[in-house]
Amino acid sequence: MHVMIFGCGYSGTAIAKAFAGPGVRITGTTRSADKTGPLGQEGIEAFVFDGETFDPELSEVMKSATHLVQSIAPGKSGDPLLRLAHLNIRALMPKLEWICYLSTVGVYGDHKGAWVSEETPLHPVSDRSVERVEAEDGWHRVGIRLGIPVAVLRLAGIYGPGRNSFCNLEKGTARRLIKANQVFNRIRVEDIGACAKFLSERKLGGIYNVTDNEPAPPQDVIVEAARLMDIEPPPEQPFETAELTPMARSFYGENKRVSNAKLRALGFPFRYPEYRMSLAQLWSSGRWRG
Repeated sequence: MHVMIFGCGYSGTAIAKAFAGPGVRITGTTRSADKTGPLGQEGIEAFVFDGETFDPELSEVMKSATHLVQSIAPGKSGDPLLRLAHLNIRALMPKLEWICYLSTVGVYGDHKGAWVSEETPLHPVSDRSVERVEAEDGWHRVGIRLGIPVAVLRLAGIYGPGRNSFCNLEKGTARRLIKANQVFNRIRVEDIGACAKFLSERKLGGIYNVTDNEPAPPQDVIVEAARLMDIEPPPEQPFETAELTPMARSFYGENKRVSNAKLRALGFPFRYPEYRMSLAQLWSSGRWRG
């Protein structure tokens, strides 16, 4: 098995760790040459990919890839990998058996707190979510044309070691914004990696919500982390009067409860199904800083 991960960032690296084992070759791309060393320490053969061209070394290594994970976000000109390779993927990766595309629950848009599933019609609000829908469609078409499964993982808010409420509290950047009836789903990064491996082992394609079991108000997560740290949580701030970046404000413009029932029905065992036990594990293990 040769797993090729385009965009070996936080989630991509977690997927690499989940697949790692005897007889598994893992290669990945990064935009920065400075990151190839740290990725190498994680057991990932790293190559620089700028989103514009495949250099000869990268093209050579793609030839033996059996599993493709595409984690690079699309931009105004679309998905960089589809733009460069969508008609040539079979030629570039002749051994390809399975594709995984990392998307976002943002594609559902705002549902005013109602539950959504993989069957829910999409109403993306932000430009970045519209671009994700276009990329999802593009990868589905690739799978149909090549006759191989494409798993689209719609990810909730990602957290884990080095990226969590404890870190934000320590840095003094945590905020307890209060917006009536607002909830978010979230997902531990290790569960993203485990889910990709679970689906690949079963050669499954389709759309999957990769999220915890418990949509919750974001301020509750901050309060629970502060309780575990034995510190005072930051003061409550009304959302309406808080100073926020346009992107942060746009996140609060979408309110939905995302169901993971489809994955659970397949038998996928979420290790971190809700934030309280997940935060407790991060804190007690000492791994919260990464």
